[in-house]
Amino acid sequence: MELKRVVVTGLGALTPIGNTKDEYWDGLVNGKSGAAPITHFDAEKFKTQFACEVKNFNVTDFIDRKLARKMDKFSQYAMVASDEAIADANLDLDTINKYRVGVIWGAGIGGLETFQEEVLNYAKGDGTPRFNPFFIPKMIADIAPGNISIKHGFMGPNYTTVSACASSANSLIDALNTIRLGHCDVIITGGSEAAVTIAGMGGFNAMHAMSTRNDSPETASRPFDANRDGFVLGEGAGAIILEEYEHAKARGAKIYAEVIGGGLSSDAYHMTAPHPDGIGVVAVMKNCLENAGLDPEDVDHINTHGTSTPLGDVAELKAISEVFGSHAKNININSTKSMTGHLLGAAGAIEAIASILAIENSMVPPTINHETVDESIDPELNLTLNKAQKRDIKVAMSNTFGFGGHNACVLFKKLD
Repeated sequence: MELKRVVVTGLGALTPIGNTKDEYWDGLVNGKSGAAPITHFDAEKFKTQFACEVKNFNVTDFIDRKLARKMDKFSQYAMVASDEAIADANLDLDTINKYRVGVIWGAGIGGLETFQEEVLNYAKGDGTPRFNPFFIPKMIADIAPGNISIKHGFMGPNYTTVSACASSANSLIDALNTIRLGHCDVIITGGSEAAVTIAGMGGFNAMHAMSTRNDSPETASRPFDANRDGFVLGEGAGAIILEEYEHAKARGAKIYAEVIGGGLSSDAYHMTAPHPDGIGVVAVMKNCLENAGLDPEDVDHINTHGTSTPLGDVAELKAISEVFGSHAKNININSTKSMTGHLLGAAGAIEAIASILAIENSMVPPTINHETVDESIDPELNLTLNKAQKRDIKVAMSNTFGFGGHNACVLFKKLD
């Protein structure tokens, strides 16, 4: 069968460097760091005392107070970002066929703060089980798309993809394929996460996964730098409206870019560490190129997973060199996590948005905080260090990988 074409018609972002799509993009191109001392709780005794938190966010500016109390923060973030994306797409909710509008969302953890608080409250008590009746529906990862669909009456496919840090890239690929196959006209996709909590910080610290650069949080996320010492935890949400091309064209929608391919693979190697030779990453990029019907030479820009971990950054760049060969040095490579930190299940969504906006604005955001060359990284690669670079981008790739060896890759193209 002939697959439908799929385009991006709306974007919404709630991030550590900007609370709207436009603020987020402005923060990216200006190399703004979202890292700062933690304000959500007292982190004085933690190995890592900073994170990339969402700032100046008052949920009651967007959601009724009583309704907001029934939602974990990750779900609140999802509602705000998706509302922005729906408005940005100028969808007419009174006339659209809501049976053909779905919500496919990504979350790696879900309501971690809700779970944490309910357990702490029980532990402080006398053993009598007194739990909030909204404990379970606030916590479960699939409640975010559920809440979005309930608000707007979207009656198409509705679920959450969970693949750790690849979750929202998985949701985007599922949304792409659902529209390609003709099952829906519009999908609200993306992801959200709110893991800057006692349990989240404590858990990642126990794994020795995060930076401990407490004396300089704003420079702690430093992908590809020789002195990187782990990722910086972030939070927020990104929402993307995917739409069947003819449907979008018929209603005169603004089109940001076309989604032309998605790839998936598994490292099948280790719970948390990447394969040292990046074989799963090689596979996922090749799968994505094949799915899109492109050659390696067609790609202009890659937004890497680039978490600022000693092993992961090198493995990904080795994989890029293997897949793209001599063309790799012609690609603008970057890591926007240097600014946003790592949003876990929401990372794929906000990084896809960065890739889409890079195409629209002919601009590659920088990889900030690079000071010292890592001798194990090919010096010919253009890592877009410390300053944004102008470039006409026809095709952009976004890579996202998760604990458990989950790899996802998406390709976007400037609309012909």
